[in-house]
Amino acid sequence: MNENKPDNSQNLACIFCRKDDDCPNKYGEKKTYEKWNFSVHYYCLLMSSGIWQRGKEEEGVYGFLVEDIRKEVNRASKLKCTICKKTGASIGCVVPKCKRSYHLPCGLQKECIFQFTGNFASFCWKHRPVQVITSNKYRDTFQCTICLEYIEPIPTYNILLSPCCKNAWFHRDCLQVQAINAGVYFFRCTLCNNTDIFQKEMLRMGIHIPEKDASWELEENAYQELLQSHDRCDVRRCHCKKGRDYNEPNSKWEVKRCQCCGSSGTHLACSTLQSLEQNWECLECRRITYNSDFRKATKHPLANSTNVAVTDCLLEESSPKLPRQSAGGQHKELLRLKQEVQLSSTPCPSMKESCLTQRQGSKFRRDISTILVELGFQIKKKAKKLCINKANVWRSALEQFQSQKFNPSYTIEVVYVSENDNFGREHPGSKQEFLSLLMQHLETSSLFEGSLSKNLTLNSQALKENLYYEAGKMLAISLVHGGPSPGFFSETLFNCLAYGPENTLPSLADVSDFDVAQIIIKINTAATMNSLNSVINECSSYLEFIGCLRLLATLSDKYMLVKDILFYHVIQRVQAPFESFKQGLKTLGVLEKIQTYPEVFYNILCRKPETLSAKNLSDLFTVHGLPDVQTLRFWKSYLQAVEDGKSATTMEDILIFATGCRSVPPAGFKPPPSIECLHMDFPIGNKCSNNLALPITNTYKMFQENMDFTIKDTLRLEKEEGSRSLPWTLNASSNEEMLL
Repeated sequence: MNENKPDNSQNLACIFCRKDDDCPNKYGEKKTYEKWNFSVHYYCLLMSSGIWQRGKEEEGVYGFLVEDIRKEVNRASKLKCTICKKTGASIGCVVPKCKRSYHLPCGLQKECIFQFTGNFASFCWKHRPVQVITSNKYRDTFQCTICLEYIEPIPTYNILLSPCCKNAWFHRDCLQVQAINAGVYFFRCTLCNNTDIFQKEMLRMGIHIPEKDASWELEENAYQELLQSHDRCDVRRCHCKKGRDYNEPNSKWEVKRCQCCGSSGTHLACSTLQSLEQNWECLECRRITYNSDFRKATKHPLANSTNVAVTDCLLEESSPKLPRQSAGGQHKELLRLKQEVQLSSTPCPSMKESCLTQRQGSKFRRDISTILVELGFQIKKKAKKLCINKANVWRSALEQFQSQKFNPSYTIEVVYVSENDNFGREHPGSKQEFLSLLMQHLETSSLFEGSLSKNLTLNSQALKENLYYEAGKMLAISLVHGGPSPGFFSETLFNCLAYGPENTLPSLADVSDFDVAQIIIKINTAATMNSLNSVINECSSYLEFIGCLRLLATLSDKYMLVKDILFYHVIQRVQAPFESFKQGLKTLGVLEKIQTYPEVFYNILCRKPETLSAKNLSDLFTVHGLPDVQTLRFWKSYLQAVEDGKSATTMEDILIFATGCRSVPPAGFKPPPSIECLHMDFPIGNKCSNNLALPITNTYKMFQENMDFTIKDTLRLEKEEGSRSLPWTLNASSNEEMLL
């Protein structure tokens, strides 16, 4: 069979429709047969009413014998097209009473339907099959799930509805192109992947699904790149002296590929991995987030360039943090030395400023409360009672969490107990108050160091007792179970968790050891090679111990030395505590969410909640019971007085008195805080139900005095009674006895 096209333009026209258009999506493949001196569109041949496939596939034209084709052309020459009024109309409507005949292109133009299945029936525009929807409760527009353009959700000839998904709408042209590319083996619903029901409906509505493999499967060497494995170290700091391309199996210089994309790699030693079995993700995969327009959010680097000078980026103070282990005089001396560090004339933005700028400029689909609520779906109704001694919240919480019977996905019920109570009585407690006390203890514990922004410490006893893991688990449980946010993580600690230690650049503000900070500053401020060598000789023992002692050829080599010292002291030195802490944060899937939505979690892990205002606190509490108009007016005036500093209490005191929390938890209060007006002399706070009972008084002065006195005295007594672990559960009678 010779398929070469002749020069004669008359032979280029299809023998049936007499058009020379070559449009496979509309008319099927067009072939010219010089041997028989004609061209034909595949669909024109298939849909002609008076011809049948009597030959084998390799005979004639697609199994249609040449003599049969000529007979059909002769038959059609006697039929006039009801659309264009020309002869050659080989296709007729299959409805018996309908006498309409037309060419294939004319039928498509008039929105006829051609079914490429069974007897290859054709339906004119009057008798074509239609889709019927049972409900008209669709919104104004939907997106075509293929091209994503907005369409009106009404079934027409050009708009089709999926039979298996009620919200899946398509353009006919989009479906036809996808069907031709996917073939019968891969053409399916784009939402639910249904094949049988979907293909049956699309064939009924005139979509041609060719019996072939997908076009991407037929491409030669289409998957050749899958046979190649990535064997290069791509992390920012590659420690291998033989270069990034060096890959030695069964050693610390073996390349581990990203478990998500496989297109990035790292030497085991460069990412502090112990074995090839450990999971590792590249920075790009960790940063995948989406904004409200369903587009990929802008990825922000941790620094503007890999060539950033240490003086520009690493030594810039990101927070007013003082060394934790230094004496008062050393504090002042260290601050003076830090101020003497000279920055270059054209400094780049610090890593913190760069990250914050990117975070503030991004719009995210998800907020923190939504994410935490979704994580909260894991919590089961089955309750686990935690017996907590308020005199030692940390130790009693540790005992409960380490118990084999403890399951973090169970609902937490808190009861307070006292070691001094010989009867072992239990007092109902507030879960949110307990988690708030636990977070306060963690912030001041020996597991973290720093003044405002904290990093992990290296505590051998805590490592031995697995306390870093428990701390991570407690943080995860607090976030998912409605507790407060930590808000004390340093930028460096957060970046290590979200993006990995290998992609994090610590700064001088992360160094809490006064002596180490002095060494870094002296090296960085050395103005000559003699002064630099003198400093290195002074601290040679320390540099040798941390593996950073080396010969410096030029003065600029000091920046890389400072960079290595910072990385060792802040990150590499605490590798074991960090890995244990990270494993604890995996509880209830919290770490995975941090790495998926780092910009969202940054605000609750590294920043303290905003100070409450009178309006915020007023909006937080809803009114229950019968409201007293005057008391509610006193309540709002009282909040305004507290905000203006005209009261002995603070907004935080009021919130603690009513809920046990110093700030609003990221997931919100459960149950929501409420107020009620009662005929009593003093207010009552019920932390278990987050309820504040306001006293009904005759004057505002009496209202304010009673509120101030009760709240301040109750919080003072709670602090004093903490040593005896007797929680204050106020009621009307006990409240008056306490005040007397």
